[in-house]
Amino acid sequence: MAAGGGRPRCPPGALLAMAAVVVAVGWGERDWRAEVKEEQSIDLIGKNEIYGDTRHEVNVYVKVFTNSPFLVCMDLALSQERIIDPSYLWVGPDGRDLEGQRYVNLTETGKLMMMGFSESMSGAYTCTLSHKVIETTTQEETEMVEAYKFMVYAYREADHAYQVSVRFTTMHCKLETNGLFFRKLNQILNSTISHLTCHIKESSYKCHSIMTPKNGLHHELFVNFQVNPFAPGWEEVCHKVPYDCEDVTNKRVRQAAERIGKFFHQLRHILKYEIHAVPTIQYVDNSFAMTPINSCRPGFGKNHHTHQNCASCCVVCGPGTYSPNDEVMCRTCAGPQARMYGAKSCY
Repeated sequence: MAAGGGRPRCPPGALLAMAAVVVAVGWGERDWRAEVKEEQSIDLIGKNEIYGDTRHEVNVYVKVFTNSPFLVCMDLALSQERIIDPSYLWVGPDGRDLEGQRYVNLTETGKLMMMGFSESMSGAYTCTLSHKVIETTTQEETEMVEAYKFMVYAYREADHAYQVSVRFTTMHCKLETNGLFFRKLNQILNSTISHLTCHIKESSYKCHSIMTPKNGLHHELFVNFQVNPFAPGWEEVCHKVPYDCEDVTNKRVRQAAERIGKFFHQLRHILKYEIHAVPTIQYVDNSFAMTPINSCRPGFGKNHHTHQNCASCCVVCGPGTYSPNDEVMCRTCAGPQARMYGAKSCY
């Protein structure tokens, strides 16, 4: 089967080497989001702007190293009215006035943008809007005050890897050449994707004897492995594009997974149609399966209940929680030690 879309085929040398091993055995792997409550209008999210709501806080998710959308210090209804003598006071998560802070863009109309967002910038951003209402007939002035709260969270895209399973028939489970085949398979798969700074990890195989009504007793090798994007040298790739490291590694591992899939398809074709000797080990048709698996960087995790509008994101661990490794969930601290966002430990 010809490769489509102009994508590179697996190296012919690798395929021929794999086929040779099989025969030899026979003979001796947008940058921000906002959570909109059911009672809110979708119009709260506009042109890179998110409006406040006096009834409850608004959740906003900003990808690390990017700029946040503008947080607007008023609700949508008020923005359609004439506002007299407005003044705005923005306060950050540390309780300090944000006016003049170097990492914010604060406009004269009360809109706030955080620049180069990091996990430590997560937290509650509140704005107090003061303005006057003038009664038409008496010209009496009334001072109005409204408060708006935004919960802003840093997030990363999840790191992707792929779990692969595939089966081969063999003459017998006790053949030493089963191990030779498995080791050579790993070697060739690694060489096929090494230029993408991806590698095969957690590889294993088991041999099972299977009795079927039609074919009697036969033996199969059940091979499992993971296509992982963090082969030696991946950090150097990230240093070249530090702001979108996940995007780069995810793109590379996706390409690696495609090459692995193409490899097995072409190997099947060679074993079935181009090898004249009958190999002891044969690829089992339709046995190839690939499942994506996700992980989060330390200090980040997923929570489908707390962050419903960013359920697929790795959201910064909140105060009282932490993540020390590439797990998917943030852990809860036994004590109150972790008081910051993005904690990697409780201490």
